[in-house]
Amino acid sequence: MTDKIQLTDAEWRDRLTPEQYHVLREAGTERAFTGKYEKNKQEGMYTCAGCGTPLFASDTKYNSGSGWPSYTAPVADSAVEEHRDVSHGMVRVEVNCAKCEGHLGHVFPDGPGPEGLRYCINSASLDFEPKEG
Repeated sequence: MTDKIQLTDAEWRDRLTPEQYHVLREAGTERAFTGKYEKNKQEGMYTCAGCGTPLFASDTKYNSGSGWPSYTAPVADSAVEEHRDVSHGMVRVEVNCAKCEGHLGHVFPDGPGPEGLRYCINSASLDFEPKEG
């Protein structure tokens, strides 16, 4: 994905709720089991709350028991970027939207899918588009 969205801090604050801004722009984390999509079982597409980019299909979502929406894979490898994160005294892999560079969550090597990955994503970083029909 090459067309990056770059907005000023003021533009991001106008576009996002305070919670979305904290997660997407300040790499914050919502409290476990509080996100609006943690228990969502509808079919559809999870998109970036910052820019609308499709990120995760509902058929890759599963209940990991972690308290955050979890997915086995992004909708496309180009939809997300991964970076080493050494904050909070841990070594993790941060997941960002490839288009707006918003913080989504982290990916861990303990998932059930074919790649064995668990994309642990904050609900505040997502919007949801239900499948039509």
